[in-house]
Amino acid sequence: MDLFQQPIKKIKKLAPLADRMRPKSLDDFVGQEKIIGKGKPLRLAIERDRLQSVIFWGPPGSGKTTLAMIIAEMTSSVFVPFSAVTSGIPDLKILIKEIKQRWIFGEQRTILFVDEIHRFNKTQQNAFLPYVEDGTIILVGATTENPSFEVISPLLSRSTVYVLDALSENDLFKIIQRAITDKKNGYGKLTLEINEEVINLISQLAYGDARVALNILEFAVNTSMANSEDKDRLKIDKNLIQEIVQKNILRYDKGGEEHYNLISALHKSMRDSDPDAALYWVTRMIDAGEEPLYIARRLIRFASEDIGNADPDALTLAVSAMQAVHFLGLPEGDLALIQAAVYLANAPKSNALYKGRQIVTQDVKRYGPLPVPLVIRNAPTKLMKGIGYGAGYQYAHDFEDAMVAQQHLPDILQNRKYYSPSGDGLEKEIKERMEDRRKKKTGLPLKKEIKDVSSDDGK
Repeated sequence: MDLFQQPIKKIKKLAPLADRMRPKSLDDFVGQEKIIGKGKPLRLAIERDRLQSVIFWGPPGSGKTTLAMIIAEMTSSVFVPFSAVTSGIPDLKILIKEIKQRWIFGEQRTILFVDEIHRFNKTQQNAFLPYVEDGTIILVGATTENPSFEVISPLLSRSTVYVLDALSENDLFKIIQRAITDKKNGYGKLTLEINEEVINLISQLAYGDARVALNILEFAVNTSMANSEDKDRLKIDKNLIQEIVQKNILRYDKGGEEHYNLISALHKSMRDSDPDAALYWVTRMIDAGEEPLYIARRLIRFASEDIGNADPDALTLAVSAMQAVHFLGLPEGDLALIQAAVYLANAPKSNALYKGRQIVTQDVKRYGPLPVPLVIRNAPTKLMKGIGYGAGYQYAHDFEDAMVAQQHLPDILQNRKYYSPSGDGLEKEIKERMEDRRKKKTGLPLKKEIKDVSSDDGK
């Protein structure tokens, strides 16, 4: 026996269950049938050793690294892992030099596996480009973040992105069962008393993550072994699993895509007037550890963007929720956020303010800084009065119903209508009031830029 074989076997035996149970072939790989199933292009490329640069994007425990290691086993290319955490551009240059020599003298291709590729900054990612482009390396990247945001466009255009889904409970059930029965790397040599209900529970608590599922199983076996008098017969029941997983850990990355997915779900649920969904999503965000003031800011924005004057109390309540959570913090402030979210979901909806803002912005960009009509300009000096500032201005409170017709918009925008109330909630009343005023103003003479300063009433 080789001098080093025994220590290596011992290390392998002490490795975590998730590492020991990592599949070695595509036939043993569980899940991701849509990209790695029989006859799929990626599978054929691996089997025929025709792999091009790829990026695997998926949640933790979905099989990205495992798939990369299977590629290493099944292809004739040299497989080189490259860490985004511990390596930089100088390390890459040294590595590329070795890779080029291997290709020149041995005509052997190299697969460079970059785990957590999103951790590389743009400059570091750019360093890969020339070598991916000329075929010096076949890049296999893995990331939990959306490549559209985290990987530079030139690198994306030279790679095929494969999206891996969170594993289903059925997939996890198979993985757990294999670990229980595998005699070489799993617990096949032990007698485990564990029924399907318990396996299903572990599958549910893992939230699609194979590593988490196997870690729970391993923890359960070790705990049972420590507490059991009969080491050859270990019982794993529902109570033990629930003790191990005392609190469900929700997958939520505050800086990642899921952060934006959840806030989008909350916003759209409130917009669609679904209070149950709004309550669910805001609770999900709170329980996952989202910054409570961030949630409050989104609620305040929603109150103006999607409700506006249809229910002005919506903004008041949203701001009150922000003040409450700022004062109380969590967990005491959670109900203030929930109260606001449910209220906003039930409130009448109007995006009239949002649409009006967009139209005005377009006009500002199109026409630039148009001058303020002279009639409504302030005239604090004699010179300004002399050139017509405020000339002919009519003080509304001097007239019946405080109503006058004078120019307020620049000449080119005189007939623009920016605010169109929805007719829902309070905006119904506002709409009727606006229409009534417009009718009354129609018969009044429009006061524009009058040059005769003598008629100025001084108000």
